[in-house]
Amino acid sequence: MIMTSLPKVSIVIAVGPWNDFLKESIRRCQELEYPDYEIIVLPDDLPDQLPDGVQVIPTGRKSSPGYKRDLGAEHSKGSIIAFLDDDAYPAKGWLTAAVSVFLSDDSIGAVGGPAVTPPHDSLSQHASGLIYSSLLVGGNYRFRYIPQIQRDVDDYPTCNLLVRKDVFNDVSGFDTNFYPGEDTKLCLDITKKLGKRIVYHPDVLVYHHRRRMYKPHLRQVLNYGLHRGHFVKRFPETSFRLSYFLPSMWSLGVVAGWMVYFVHPWLFCFYTGFIAFYLLIAVLTSIKEGCQAVVAKSLWDRIRLTYWIFTGLAATHFVYGLWFMKGLVIKHLPEEQSVRN
Repeated sequence: MIMTSLPKVSIVIAVGPWNDFLKESIRRCQELEYPDYEIIVLPDDLPDQLPDGVQVIPTGRKSSPGYKRDLGAEHSKGSIIAFLDDDAYPAKGWLTAAVSVFLSDDSIGAVGGPAVTPPHDSLSQHASGLIYSSLLVGGNYRFRYIPQIQRDVDDYPTCNLLVRKDVFNDVSGFDTNFYPGEDTKLCLDITKKLGKRIVYHPDVLVYHHRRRMYKPHLRQVLNYGLHRGHFVKRFPETSFRLSYFLPSMWSLGVVAGWMVYFVHPWLFCFYTGFIAFYLLIAVLTSIKEGCQAVVAKSLWDRIRLTYWIFTGLAATHFVYGLWFMKGLVIKHLPEEQSVRN
């Protein structure tokens, strides 16, 4: 592959207030091993000091992330648009790996890769990342959080998503009514309307800071569940899948299962046995992840990490399941009526 023939890439970062994560992301983007790219940042307001070599476009405080990304795409000069979250930063070979995938097949409209927890994140943040990447929560989607084999996907988050600019324009960009979830709608349009492929590749890697346990993590889970439940009705092609329903089935079983005691006491044995089996699997998973985590430097670290993972697994399933059901029944998402503040 001749380096001078590589296409120009426009990195677009939508953000609210200017923050330290964004500064880190810009610095890491400036260290990328790729010959031709630009960085476009879309904050609410101009920072006190503009970073060198970065195009900054203030959008105002009532602009949704989808609107910001659309605006960044309009100002981009590259033939590939690389969307990156402000709390994520790329590995040095990020663009080189992604462009290689694009050049391998013209039918590829978008490329994504894993969003790994940064090594220097806190123990609490690593617990959140390990919950997402665990088999009990991540399931068939663990590849989003840890590198796995290359595959075609039909839904991928914009924390690490690169799209051909002509493909992006053909689907009219993001649907600004959704946040989070605008990436699901974009991917649906790319794969179903245009018939283009979205390829996941493990080398297209970024590092994504996790939310701390418990409240920030569960608030994110709540939003994911609410939007995915609502998307089951609106976009069943990529959202009406058994794996998304399982946490709700679990939550309902836990809440209502005890009533089988009044039907017949021996049925209650199956209920308690099922709960015990779940807790056993959760404990074993938590011990395995907590003890094997490189970030755990001491026995006390492993104990804390194991505890956070165990309690976080149960809370994640329960919160996601309940808010997924809410998403199924509500007529409108909150963000459809008012943009992000």
